[in-house]
Amino acid sequence: MKVRLAPELVKKLKKQDVRIRKNLKIAIDLFSINPQDSRLDNHELQREWEGFSSIDITSDWRAIFEYKKVGDEIVAYFVALGTHEELYQEP
Repeated sequence: MKVRLAPELVKKLKKQDVRIRKNLKIAIDLFSINPQDSRLDNHELQREWEGFSSIDITSDWRAIFEYKKVGDEIVAYFVALGTHEELYQEP
């Protein structure tokens, strides 16, 4: 599956520890081969993230994406990266 990263996610990624960058690359590579690999815990989200899905990057870090149709292909467009608390905290 093709994967694209939103510019905001790339900008945030550049500021992260090398461990997070490395783990995201590993997760994206695995996702490209098999989006449903159990190590990713790929699942749909609810509430403010309804329509998006999430994969695990580390035990606490997540990457959020949505499926988009581009021409004849479905692309996973990753839009957010952060800790579980950063991404899902209640306002």
